[in-house]
Amino acid sequence: MLEEKLTSLSPLSLTTMHFTTPDYVIFALLLVASTCIGLFYALSGGRQRTTQEFLLADRSMSCLPVSLSLLATFQSAVAILGAPSEIYTYGTQYWFLGVSYFLGLLIPAHVFIPVFYRLRLTSAYEYLELRFNKTVRIMGTVTFIFQMVIYMGVVLYAPALALNAVTGFDLWGAVLAMGLVCTLYTTLGGLKAVIWTDVFQTIVMFAGQLAVIIVGAHQAGGMGEVWRKAMNGSRIASLDLNPDPTERHTFWTLGVGGVFLMLALYGVNQAQVQRYLSSRTEREAVMSCYVVFPCQQVVLCLGCLMGLVMFARYGEEISSCLQMVLYFVMDVFRDLPGLPGLFVACLFSGALSTISSAFNSLATVTMEDLIKPYCPAMTEAKATLLSKGLALAYGLVCLAMAYIASLMGSVLQAAFSIFGMVGGPLLGLFCLGMFFPWANSTGAIVGLVAGLAMAFWIGIGNFVSRMAVPTPLLPIINATTMPLHGNMTTAVMTTLITSITYLCFPLSRPTGVQALYNLSYLWYSAHNSTTVVIVGLIVSLLTGPMKEKDLTPGTVYPVLGNLLFFLPERYREKLCCVTPLSHKVALRSIQ
Repeated sequence: MLEEKLTSLSPLSLTTMHFTTPDYVIFALLLVASTCIGLFYALSGGRQRTTQEFLLADRSMSCLPVSLSLLATFQSAVAILGAPSEIYTYGTQYWFLGVSYFLGLLIPAHVFIPVFYRLRLTSAYEYLELRFNKTVRIMGTVTFIFQMVIYMGVVLYAPALALNAVTGFDLWGAVLAMGLVCTLYTTLGGLKAVIWTDVFQTIVMFAGQLAVIIVGAHQAGGMGEVWRKAMNGSRIASLDLNPDPTERHTFWTLGVGGVFLMLALYGVNQAQVQRYLSSRTEREAVMSCYVVFPCQQVVLCLGCLMGLVMFARYGEEISSCLQMVLYFVMDVFRDLPGLPGLFVACLFSGALSTISSAFNSLATVTMEDLIKPYCPAMTEAKATLLSKGLALAYGLVCLAMAYIASLMGSVLQAAFSIFGMVGGPLLGLFCLGMFFPWANSTGAIVGLVAGLAMAFWIGIGNFVSRMAVPTPLLPIINATTMPLHGNMTTAVMTTLITSITYLCFPLSRPTGVQALYNLSYLWYSAHNSTTVVIVGLIVSLLTGPMKEKDLTPGTVYPVLGNLLFFLPERYREKLCCVTPLSHKVALRSIQ
């Protein structure tokens, strides 16, 4: 019966699922423009002849491009497709994620940025050696590389797969076009090229989403009618104050758990820290965080409005999934040549901005943390050339990971989960060092290992327990109207869909360890970072806490000293919590 209803929806017929010449032209222009920006910065200025220029844009960037690049870095194609699908299926509860943006950006602006910027770092993980020791630094670096390499391939492959499923657009042609163009402009133009292409791609993302919303809302009878249909369809959610951490989306999971997710992304992730460090002044770096806040709210609103317009057009007749957003776009723009190409350019802009940031940040941490400390005599010219070679190498690794993702099907769910699972322990490691002066290197190492073990235990346990329960998906459209190419593509797409919706609707209320496995994904970062801090503090106290005189000036943010301001200074000194951030910091490089 459902298949008959879906087949009868004429807008979703196969005849509308194709690209026209204007669409291909607009998509090609995106790739050409991104390449030209890279070539411009390869041939202008200092021509990327120093590591400072290639990796940190000569610390010369102003607030606006840095803020738009911060926004674009984690606004991936998966997010552009996932948010509307989420709203279409479950309603506007997801919109409350915007509450977490306030603290999630305010804390990095006034805590993490001052510490990182005043230490004049290149890699965020240099901080870990200044605060603890070289072993902690290497562990942090290797953990970050593992996180980003796995995530890169999925970010590249997912939008290409969704596009191929809807339009028949050549799958590997799209993957290779994105991967090679991204590798080219990142390798040639360095961080300046990455930031300015992010600016261009952010504009394309906004334009593509706005076009869909405006045309779709007009066809549905206006935004007033869209809102009315959403209300009648119970898609406008009220404030859900349920404190249960296994509930997928409530105010607490979104507004509080989301803060930790934002801190992991905007506070300590190398891709974002590198942008802060490329700013001309500390004030410009702080202002970039403030500018990102309204931009993030706009991005969230656009994604949510797209979902509501989708619901107003189709009601509850279609089982939503990742590629449903592309079906909707092709349907809305079927009589408007060029606009489907604009949205696909928007989609691939999200992928390009995320991947290029990953290439650049991976090249930076590999160079600064794993090569330079062991090759102190390396010349600047050789270091710069090697940095470019690393960016190129990571580009090829990304293509290889995309190919692996195409073969491994259900591992896509694990790949998405790993990004969240690893981010929390890294956040905990930095918080341990920055906020707790008595934490020592032994506590940091044991805490990080415990946090990662907890993260993988919960993440893998969640994945395995859900795979053990059959979760049948409703057919999206029947086989005559859905151009899927082969059983493997179908299997991978099905897995991708379930990974976006996180499979968070168990058949019965979980208990015991199963309840831990069903923890909302938004609590992963908070839970895992807290594990690192608690274990790290206990081990530090048992093995001999760090003394204030042994701390490198400027590596501790005196949060405890500020919170315990009412205590006499001698007691605060005993608690080792009065190290002021304003101490003169030695501008030294780590050998």
